[in-house]
Amino acid sequence: MFLLPSLLGMFLFMTPIPYEGNFTIPIAMLKDWLLGLIGDSVKPLVAVVIISSALASIVVKLIKPKAVLQNAFLDGLLNPTPVWFVIRVLAALFVLMITFGFGPEMIKGGSTGAFVFNDLMPTLFAVFLFAGSLLPLLTNFGLLELVGSLLTRVMRPLFNLPGRSAINCLASWLGDGSVGVLMSSKQYEDKLYTQREAAIIGTTFSAVSISFSLVVIAQVGLEDMFVPFYLTVCAAGLVCALIVPRLPPLSNKKDLLIDGSQREFDIEALPAGQNVWQFGYQNALNVAAEVDSLRSVAKMSLKNAVDMVFGVLPVVMAIGTMGLIIAEYTPIFAWLGAPFVPLLELLQIPFAKEASETMVVGFADMFIPSVLASTIDNDMTKFVIAVLSVTQLIFMSEIGALLLGSRVPVKAWELFVIFLLRTLVSLPVIAAAAHLLF
Repeated sequence: MFLLPSLLGMFLFMTPIPYEGNFTIPIAMLKDWLLGLIGDSVKPLVAVVIISSALASIVVKLIKPKAVLQNAFLDGLLNPTPVWFVIRVLAALFVLMITFGFGPEMIKGGSTGAFVFNDLMPTLFAVFLFAGSLLPLLTNFGLLELVGSLLTRVMRPLFNLPGRSAINCLASWLGDGSVGVLMSSKQYEDKLYTQREAAIIGTTFSAVSISFSLVVIAQVGLEDMFVPFYLTVCAAGLVCALIVPRLPPLSNKKDLLIDGSQREFDIEALPAGQNVWQFGYQNALNVAAEVDSLRSVAKMSLKNAVDMVFGVLPVVMAIGTMGLIIAEYTPIFAWLGAPFVPLLELLQIPFAKEASETMVVGFADMFIPSVLASTIDNDMTKFVIAVLSVTQLIFMSEIGALLLGSRVPVKAWELFVIFLLRTLVSLPVIAAAAHLLF
């Protein structure tokens, strides 16, 4: 019960295999297979999901059916708080405008709402279906307990985090950052992470995948530098992981569980007379023994997938679209980037003014900085912008929206502050690497 599901989970989420000239993980292959199978039908399907989610929430708010309100799962899914209710309705309106071609161009345009709906939603839909339904293989059969015991002596001193959080980072790094966010949220809901731990792991260890990093460096025309590019990403990410969680707002988060209670004991603390392997293995067997039937696991898997598809997709659609509207139709991000000009000049980055305009726009979407950088006629500047866009990590078209839509205890303004801190901390590291390489 421990070994077989855990090995299957490791294979699906964390084993790189060759695929179409690159390396990827089986979950990503399943996503591509599903998208290829249903083809263009995925967009109407996503539209139905987002619109149905809004309509069901409206009905529940108006009628208040007891069957929904007295069911913990359905109440959480269909009876959101007022803010999330408005966001869910906005998402449905955006989808209707894009699908039927009415409304303001700033909402339905190809660089705003249509980009989120056509390019991002199908991928997230497929990822959520597979990641949501298969995530229990990683979380419910003892693998996290084993890894947590083995790595707690590394993660605790360096990052003051449980050893199990290394799995979140690895799943994001090899697969997709959204998987890391979803894992963090589920572990927090299961009282395995405190508020502080969930916030740090969600904002620091939901790393951008290797495959998408390759897309970013290709966009700026520096594919031949992928190895030094990704080594710089790892170095800057490590420095950010060491420093940013020790600063507000993350340092202000409380070490309380989701219900406000204190953690009674550290499940990864090593008892006297046992080594880490013995303790981790016994913990893993104890967790696996709690699985009473595969039917209960299947039920949990189905709930996970439904919760992600109906609960999180609308959040990403609404917040991602609004973030891109701000980036495309207002000078706000250019104004916010202006203070970076002196810093870029101090770090001797060429085309400092042009580069400054990409510093903050990544908060809307991670890919926008590399698109803007491709027009700058300097390889060092392109390199710096590409690395920074990956290490900033939090972008509202996906990771930021996922965090806000999850139970991870972070607010929108906190995400922006963390984004700025990651930018300021990582920029000197990236600049130093750029000067060595160019």
